[in-house]
Amino acid sequence: MKIRFHFIPFLAMLVLLASCGKDNFTEPKSTLSGQIVYQGEPIGVEYNQVRLQLWQPGFGKLAAIDAQVDQDGSYSALLFNGKYKMVVPKGRGPFKTLEKDAAAKDTLFVTLEGNQELDFEVMPYYMIRTPQFAGAENKVTATLKLEKIITGTDAKAIERVSLFINKTEFVSRATNVGVTDIAGADIKNLNAVAIETEIPALVPTQKYVFARVGVKIKDVEDMIFSPVQKVEF
Repeated sequence: MKIRFHFIPFLAMLVLLASCGKDNFTEPKSTLSGQIVYQGEPIGVEYNQVRLQLWQPGFGKLAAIDAQVDQDGSYSALLFNGKYKMVVPKGRGPFKTLEKDAAAKDTLFVTLEGNQELDFEVMPYYMIRTPQFAGAENKVTATLKLEKIITGTDAKAIERVSLFINKTEFVSRATNVGVTDIAGADIKNLNAVAIETEIPALVPTQKYVFARVGVKIKDVEDMIFSPVQKVEF
């Protein structure tokens, strides 16, 4: 009984110390944000499919901090102040990362002291130029130009061009109410691409949809997208 009497206060002390430690935990307060860009122009991607990784060396076992990239190419991460290495996971994104030099390669080094904006420059295989959308008679039509950015031995062919529509602003392969594809082999002129898709019956009824065009590049998992646009019909 005497041993048990001393053990109970000991347990209470452990609980108290654990509680104090939890209360004294400091949460990260600095925000690192920006966009994935090509020559300052945002790269549109599929929501929750592309991410940046931040590594902070010097704190024991390394673990990446993921920063998901939004549809418009933007990202945001809540972090502690300190030094970080920012990279794109290998094989992700409809682009090639840029190597700064032989030592840094494609790693971006960040020293975070308070909120900071930082864009991540890449080189896409293609850029979608002058996308125009129109709605009429339960159809959405898109016209656009495609600019081939990467040429030479690293160039890749277009697998398909797709027009996606959805009831909300989240428009992608995973979230849509309608899609039409054009095979890359059927595109004869990159400066004059036209594509249309049917608008299905929408419940509840609405007289508009959100549309965007995506380009699937051969041997590249992630598509590059145009900005989302509201289309009335």
